[in-house]
Amino acid sequence: MLLVRNGRVIDPASKTDAALDVLLDGEKIKEVALTGKTRTAPGAEVFDAKGLIVAPGFIDLHAHLREPGQESSETIETGTRAAAHGGFTAVCCMPNTKPVNDNASVTRFILDRAKATGSVRVWPIGAASLGSKGEAISEIAGMKEAGIVAVSDDGKPIATAKLARQVMDYCRSLDLPVIEHAEDVSLAAGAVMREGVSSTRLGLRGMPAAAESVCVGRDVQLAELTGARVHIAHLSAKASIEQVRWAKSRGLRVTCEVTPHHFTLIDEDVTYDSRFKMNPPLAAREDRVALLEGLADGTVDAIATDHAPHEPALKDVEFDRAPFGVLGFETALALALEQLVHSGKLSLMRMIELFATGPARVLGMERQIAAGQAADLTVFSADHAWTYRVEESSSKSRNSPFDGRKFKGRPIATIVDGQVVYKN
Repeated sequence: MLLVRNGRVIDPASKTDAALDVLLDGEKIKEVALTGKTRTAPGAEVFDAKGLIVAPGFIDLHAHLREPGQESSETIETGTRAAAHGGFTAVCCMPNTKPVNDNASVTRFILDRAKATGSVRVWPIGAASLGSKGEAISEIAGMKEAGIVAVSDDGKPIATAKLARQVMDYCRSLDLPVIEHAEDVSLAAGAVMREGVSSTRLGLRGMPAAAESVCVGRDVQLAELTGARVHIAHLSAKASIEQVRWAKSRGLRVTCEVTPHHFTLIDEDVTYDSRFKMNPPLAAREDRVALLEGLADGTVDAIATDHAPHEPALKDVEFDRAPFGVLGFETALALALEQLVHSGKLSLMRMIELFATGPARVLGMERQIAAGQAADLTVFSADHAWTYRVEESSSKSRNSPFDGRKFKGRPIATIVDGQVVYKN
């Protein structure tokens, strides 16, 4: 048993914000009671959370663990260790591995590796199309039976409206969400950052914001046509937020996520440093404002990291030649506290909803601190001062634009299945 006592428990599912003790018994929460009132068995381990916030376990809807096939950049072992250090108790890993996770055998391999070497829960996302080539639907039913929680061709959109409709129809019957990397490839072809004054100044080819929002528009209409659960990944454009807001007003089952780097940085921050190269690219100032409004008003359902590690040799090249992607696990909470909570834009309750209960709802799951629920908790400080040093990261890669940034607030402990898998 593990008793987490003296903490400030914030649970969006029950709207709880109180000083409570939480008693964990193996994989389940046994009891939640006022501080000092919890019955506990002799010999139970005690974690003193005085001065700390105890939240439902954070879920990252969007991450790249690179295994199988790209272990020089990340492995399930190193990636989940970094996730635990970031306060995440569960990670949804995208299918663009080598081979692509488009069949049950790859899904089972990922889950077996996670069981053997992982620090946190790993929930695989299967490819929507075979090989993510956009030509034919993948073996979705077999992958669901093996353990996937959603489908996506992440790294690229589902190639055609016809195939996207087929995937949505099929996934509706299986009650699986379709996660869409919204990008019109004809508008984005060859681009390395967001189109605008900054791309012109740097002499870099830019993709218009419409490259994203045109695809979001397509998928919102297909969600209406099919009745499927459609989730827009790493949304970055003002027009995209507006379309998701419209979809929700119509009662469509459309959700979306935003990354910390998109609500923190903008295209004006881009230099020739490839650590600032990501897809979607950093957007305009007005887009960032729209994302912050969406996070505040409920349009955005989740904060996801899009943790995308690349070994240094791949990133240490000219901006044009470098792959897209930045690290995300270990700075996500600190950036959210900095940009959303300490700035007064969001309450702690709403921020935790975006990290825990919101992602769970997208997946059709529950996240609550209550008896009988999963014994997954994220314990963090909202005011601990620290500096992020990428060379100290648990990830195998070092491609973060936030190296050396000073923060206020960080994860202190990550608890999975009643076990402390990380403690600062």
